[in-house]
Order: sequence, then structure tokens, then C-alpha cells
Amino acid sequence: MQARFIPLVLICLSTMFLSPSLRAQNFAKRYLTSVFNNQSDRLKPQFLVYPVFAYAPETTWEIGFSSLFVYYAKRDTTNRLSEINGFTFFTLQNQYGLFFDHAIYADQDKWFFLGKLRFQSFPLFYHGIGINTPAEAYAKIEANQILIKERILRKVKKNLFFGLELDYQRMAAVDFVLTDPDLPGFRKPRGSEGSANMGFGLGLVRDDRHNVLNVREGFFAELAMLHYNTAWGSSFDFTTFTSDTRVYKSMGKNNVLAAQLIGQVNLGNVPFNQLALLGGESMMRGYYLGRYRDNNQLATQVEYRFLPIPFSFTNRIGAAVFAGAGSVFSDVNDLGLSRFVASGGGGLRFLLFPKKDIWVRADLAFTHEGTGFYLYIGEAF
Repeated sequence: MQARFIPLVLICLSTMFLSPSLRAQNFAKRYLTSVFNNQSDRLKPQFLVYPVFAYAPETTWEIGFSSLFVYYAKRDTTNRLSEINGFTFFTLQNQYGLFFDHAIYADQDKWFFLGKLRFQSFPLFYHGIGINTPAEAYAKIEANQILIKERILRKVKKNLFFGLELDYQRMAAVDFVLTDPDLPGFRKPRGSEGSANMGFGLGLVRDDRHNVLNVREGFFAELAMLHYNTAWGSSFDFTTFTSDTRVYKSMGKNNVLAAQLIGQVNLGNVPFNQLALLGGESMMRGYYLGRYRDNNQLATQVEYRFLPIPFSFTNRIGAAVFAGAGSVFSDVNDLGLSRFVASGGGGLRFLLFPKKDIWVRADLAFTHEGTGFYLYIGEAF
């Protein structure tokens, strides 16, 4: 089970302990008021920083800070809402990380920059390759990791973007710690000694979303191809094809029906850390990211959102229910309904920025192997 908490009240409490002065207490009070009762001009950029406390079996306690910056290009609300997320953390196991995600739209959507950065010293659980791998991991992998993925897309017509995609992934100082030192016949996967792979490719995106953190009505689809080659310094030669399609439909005044279908195909000598990974906080919630991995992946999910809950005493409390199914496979002939796993659950929502329609989500997901709890700003997809 993974848990992630964002108790903003701890800002106030920690400030009170760190400084007994009334000024510090008033600052914390003003900060909390500005978050929960934000009435600022919709045109103005908004920035939020908050502490994060989490617990996961592979890290024990995790302490960090997250930040969110949202704005409209040229303060024009006819432009799409751009967002930049940041997160830094360290754990009681001397692990650490720095994450940045962004979706940035230029004025009149002339350019679209979509990407993420990950730098971390963080453990992974390795369960093997395929959908029929055991629930108990074969090994815990300690490693230093860098991931940089960027899409630089130019508008070619309304809501249609085309451009370059870049992906760089490096895994170093890799150490496989077997859960059972006497495990017979265990073979380390390709890339177990570490690798660095640079991929270049092309992406085509159809996107008419106005607020990527909470889409009320819209459509998003991405088709991408990335090629990694030893000729330009990659450790392995392989090619990745991905697709991601999302549909959002308003149901009445406040409710939203959302659906997503993703696919991934890898060809060539793919290292284990860049295989198709099933699980995580976005798709197939409830499964650890990488619980299942293989050359190919197919997964889908549907979610119904009440934003806000009908007949609520406040318009800042919402809820959602969701369900998903997915599979990883080495060959299309191996794909069948019996090889799919499922997850589902529900959660609450809190309206953080009313003027920009941005919600915090707290989701509890269930699988046949256990549960997962997630708390993030913005919807899962």
C-alpha cells in the first residue's frame, strides 16, 4: 500500500513550534486562508508550496515539499491554463528525489511543451517480466535514476500539434537485492548493470483541453515514436511506439465522465527499466508502478467525477469513482481477457483554486493484491 498525505495544517503547526512569535503564526494563518479561501483574480498566475508526508514499504517515511504554478499566457483566459508541478523529497532510508512535470501553452497555442523530469535515488521492486509474475517481488533494486522526457510541439491547425520528442533515461549504481538470496535460477534482466538511453522521435497530438488539471469537456490523443540507438550513445538499440487517448464528457452541470486508453509497443533490445510498466498513480491505481512489465502494454480506465457532490453543504467538496483494466505481454498472440488485471476505487475532491477550477484528489484504489492511497493536485488523467 502506498500512502501520500498533504496536511496543510502542518504548515501552521510547524511554524508555531519553530517560532513562538505572533508574526509567524499570523503568516501561517494568512497562508492557509489564501489557500482555502482563494479569491484572487482569475487572470493572475498562482503559486502554491506545501509539505508532503508519505509512507511506502520500499522507502518507509518520506518527507518533502511540492509546488504548483499555474497561469494563462499573457494573462488571457482564452488561452489554455499552463501548469508546472515540482516535488522534492527525502526518506528515512537516505533516498531522495526531484520531480518536475509541465504542460505549457504559448499564446494562441502556437507552441505546446509537454514533459517531465525525474532525478532520484529510489528503490524499485522487481517482480519479473510478464503478467503472470508473483505478487512477492524477486528483488529490491537500489539505483540512481535520471529521466528527462520533453515534447516540443508546434500547432499545425486548431487543436492539432506536431513536433519532436526527446527521451533520456539513465540508471546507474544498480544493486539487485534478492528477497530470497537462495532463489534458484534467478536471472537478472537486460540492463541490470545500468544503462543510459537517448531516444529521438516524432509526436502528433490532438488536444482541445482548456484546463489539463481538470478537464470538464474535451479530447486528447497522442501518437509517438521514439528510437534509441547506440550510434548516438545509447546502451541499447530499440524503438518505442506509444498511444494515449482520453475523452471527457460533461454530464449535466457538474459531473464529468472521463475515459482513457493507452498502448505501448517496444521493438528491439529493451532494458528492464524501459519496458512497458503497468501501475502507478495515474493508470491502474492500486498497483505499484512496474508491478507488471513487458515489451507491450494495453490498459484502459473510466472515471465518473462529481464536481462538486450534489446537495453538498459546500461547492468545494467533490468525489469520483473509477475502474480500470490492463495487461502487459510479449507478443500479441499472448493477449487475452484472462491475462488482464483490474483495479477500481473512489475518492474525494477538494476545490483548491475556485477561479481556475483546480481540485485536489484523494483516491483509494483496490486490486486483488491490496490497496493504494493517492493524494495529488489535479485529476489522474
